[in-house]
Amino acid sequence: MSSKLLRRELRQEIVLARQRIYAVGKRTPLDSIQLGDTTIYVKREDLSPIHAYKWRGAYNSMAQLSQEQLACGVVTASAGNHAQGVALAAKNLGTTATIYMPLSTPRMKQLAVKKHGGDLVKVLLLGDTYDAACTAAIADAKKYKKTYIHAYDSIDVMAGQGTLADEIVLSEKGPFDVAFLQVGGGGLAAATATWLKLNYPNIHIVGVEGEGQASMAAAMQAGHPVPLEKVDVFCDGTAVRQVGEHTYLICKEVIDEWMTVSNDEVSAAIQFSWEQLRCIPEPSGAMGIAAILQRRKQLQNKRVLSVLCGANIDFEQLASVARRAAVGASRRRYLRISIAEQAGAMQALLESLPESVNIVDFQYGKIHNKQAHPVIGFDVNALQFEALCEALLNSDYTSKEVTLDSDVGFRLINYEAKLLQHPAFISLEFHERAGALAEFLRAVSPHANLCYFNYEYSGERVGRALLGFEFPDIASQKQFPNVLKSAAHSYRTYDQVKDDVLKRII
Repeated sequence: MSSKLLRRELRQEIVLARQRIYAVGKRTPLDSIQLGDTTIYVKREDLSPIHAYKWRGAYNSMAQLSQEQLACGVVTASAGNHAQGVALAAKNLGTTATIYMPLSTPRMKQLAVKKHGGDLVKVLLLGDTYDAACTAAIADAKKYKKTYIHAYDSIDVMAGQGTLADEIVLSEKGPFDVAFLQVGGGGLAAATATWLKLNYPNIHIVGVEGEGQASMAAAMQAGHPVPLEKVDVFCDGTAVRQVGEHTYLICKEVIDEWMTVSNDEVSAAIQFSWEQLRCIPEPSGAMGIAAILQRRKQLQNKRVLSVLCGANIDFEQLASVARRAAVGASRRRYLRISIAEQAGAMQALLESLPESVNIVDFQYGKIHNKQAHPVIGFDVNALQFEALCEALLNSDYTSKEVTLDSDVGFRLINYEAKLLQHPAFISLEFHERAGALAEFLRAVSPHANLCYFNYEYSGERVGRALLGFEFPDIASQKQFPNVLKSAAHSYRTYDQVKDDVLKRII
């Protein structure tokens, strides 16, 4: 079928999908954010029945099955959100569903499927990718004569997703200048762009893909859907190796431009969403906002649209998101700085830094008797970072930016144990205020050499650090608790912390 006929059929089916969808779920809000002169409108699909838009397509497709088909049951493959939609539809329609999901599917999404479908749903984890799960699901459907519910490459499924665009139009907050639509398999983008173009002919549609998973851009370049060799799964909801035939044909006609966003930029968009809307999207759900933030200078005085398409994020992933967010917002910068390996050198370095800089990460382990190369993370804007580098240069320090280095990102802190003389490792809680660390080192530096430092800002009022000190002899080591008492004003003096210090000094 030609792309023109596909779009015509899709538009007709979106109209028919309205009654089915609105009988089950309420409309989701269209919130706005003012970013300077730019107004961002965010379609809040995180507030839908499964906290993602995918239920719309699954329900619209399954609601059209005959009683005979429902009696046989359905089967599908999904990385998470489509599975929840199928489970919800199965429970509402009284049918059974067998759902194949990759072994790497976030635990939270697995649990949500069972929650929405109960005993009517059977979840099978298979393979490392969506494609492996999809192949197994299609084979299952053929063998047992079940109906296969595609996650995106189906007019019925796309029509259901298109009802969110219908709600945007009915909100009467348009027209919009630009819409940024995330793309995985292409169902959301194809349906939403089709409906938006129908109602706002002058709107510019940007398809947004994640770096390392841009399968639609690859299809556009090749002239047909092609498989990617590797797929990055940080944005797991859009991690599709090959887009659909139907979605490709429609997106080719309705998407005006393609762009990619990095995982760090997506993480920054998640933080932005939390700060502006008090919601935490899953990575795929924040891709549209990430693209807007990337283009913010070009979007002045524009009315911009994005779909927050899901918020089913594993709690464990938040730690990674928080670390990446500051880098993605170009706010956190890391420097590896060369100093002498001697007592007092670290204190001197810290005192040479401008007062405006805020240290949020400290990674250091002794690996050489003469030279030390601590890695320090700073929370700074562009001007502050420039002033920081200038201050280091003026103080004769050599530094190198290592913000994107793998060992820094994984916090790989090496130290050479055989070089440490009479070491003692202690854990302390510093007050999170400017100068506290420098005050502490000022008090202890004359008595010990810092040989290990592991600290990362956690957002609390105190910062926890693991520190290692070395001493010229055992007598100096045993006197160190008294030295710590002299610096008590700069760190937390809880009993458990003091006990820990005493236990670790041998």
